[in-house]
Amino acid sequence: MRLPRLRAPPEWGIKPVPQQFRILRTIDLFVLWSSLGVGLLVLVAGSLLVPALGLLESFIISLLGSIIGSIFLALAGLIGSDYGVPTMVSLRPILGRVGSYLPTILNVIQLVGWTGFELMIMGVAASNISGPILGEYTKPFWIIVFAIWCTALALGGPLIVVRQWLEKVAIWLVYFSTAWITFQVFSRPNVSAILFKPGDGSLPILLALDLVIAMPISWWPLISDYNRFSRDSRSGFLGTFLGYTFANTWFYFLGASIALIMGIKDIVSSISMLFLGNLALILILVDETDNAFADIYSTAVSLQNISPKTKQWKFVLAAAALGIILTITIPLEEYEWFLLMIGGLFVPLLGVVVSEYIIRRRRGGFRIEEFYEKSKKIGVGQLISWFMGIILYFAITNLYPQIGASIPSFALSAILNLLFHKLMKV
Repeated sequence: MRLPRLRAPPEWGIKPVPQQFRILRTIDLFVLWSSLGVGLLVLVAGSLLVPALGLLESFIISLLGSIIGSIFLALAGLIGSDYGVPTMVSLRPILGRVGSYLPTILNVIQLVGWTGFELMIMGVAASNISGPILGEYTKPFWIIVFAIWCTALALGGPLIVVRQWLEKVAIWLVYFSTAWITFQVFSRPNVSAILFKPGDGSLPILLALDLVIAMPISWWPLISDYNRFSRDSRSGFLGTFLGYTFANTWFYFLGASIALIMGIKDIVSSISMLFLGNLALILILVDETDNAFADIYSTAVSLQNISPKTKQWKFVLAAAALGIILTITIPLEEYEWFLLMIGGLFVPLLGVVVSEYIIRRRRGGFRIEEFYEKSKKIGVGQLISWFMGIILYFAITNLYPQIGASIPSFALSAILNLLFHKLMKV
C-alpha cells in the first residue's frame, strides 16, 4: 500500500494572494488580532503606566490608546486587504521600490528585537513554573523549545495558524486564563482603597498614551502579511480594530493592575503568587507563541521584499536563530525605550501611508503592477514627509513629552505628503 505523500504548506511570498485563498472573515481576524494583542510583554508594558497613573487613569489611557492605535493599525491593513500584498511590498508605490528597502530593514530589526523579547519572557515564565530542573541551563532550554515551536508555526503559515491553532486551541485557553487572573487580582482585599487613588504623576499622561499607542503601531508593518488573506476590506478593518482594541485594553490595564495591586513590578512572579497562578501562566504561554510566530514569519516575508527569490523557510530559520541570540544580549529593562523607538519610526510612516491611500482611492486606486515591475524607484516627497515626522516625534518625546508625540507626528507626515502631492502634481 502506497502512503500518501506529505506536502509542505504553500509558501506565500510577495505576489498577491489568489482570490480563492482570501478566506479570513471578520471573526477569524478578530481571533487573530485579539490573540496578537495579548501576551506577557503587553502585561509588562501595562505595568510601566504605574505608579505614575492611578488605576482609573490607567484604564482610561489603556482604552483611549488602544482605540487610537487600533484605528491606525486597521487603516494600515486596507492596502493588503484590497490588493492581497504583504506590508513591505505595499510600500513600493508610495516610497518606491528602493525607498521601501529602508522601512524593510527597520522592520526586520524591530521584529528580530520582538522575537528576542518574546522568547526571553517565555523562557523566564517557563523557568518560573518548572523550577531549576536543568540548573543554569533551564531558561536557555525553554527558550530553545519555544523557538522551535514558533519556527514550526512560521513554516506552516497564517492560514494554518489562524484556523487550526488559534481558533481551535490557543485563543480559548488565553481568554480563560486571563479571566481567572483578572478575577484573582481584583478579588484582593486592598482593591477598593487603590481603585480611585491618583498616581504620582512621574510619567506625563500623554507620554503614557504614546506607550499604549506604540503597541498596536508595532504591528502595522506586519499587518498586511496577514490581512492579505481577508475576504474583503470591511472584514479586515473590523476584525483588526475590534480584536486588537479589546485585547490591548484588557492587557495594558491588567498589567497596570497587577503591578499596583500586588505591589510587585515583576509580572511573572506576581501571577505565580495567585491561586492556580502557574496554571494560568501555562495557558498564557500556549498563546504567547503566536506573537513570536508572527515576528519570525513577518521577518521572512519582509526580507523577501528585498530578496524575493530567496526561499522563505531560509529567512524563517535565520530570524529564529537571531531571536535566540538576542535573548542573551537585550535586557528587559530596555523595553520602554524599545516601544518609544518603534513609535518614533513607524507612526510617521503610517501618516504617509494613510494619506497616500486616501489620495490614490480618489484617483481610482493603485494598479497592481505598481507593486512590482512598474513600481517607481524612490518616492522623494514621501520619504521627506516620513523623516520630518520622525524628527518631530523624538523632539517631542525628549523635550515636551507632556504633549504626546504620536498624533502630532502622524499628522505632520500626512499633511506634508498631501502638500508634496499638490506641489509635485503626482
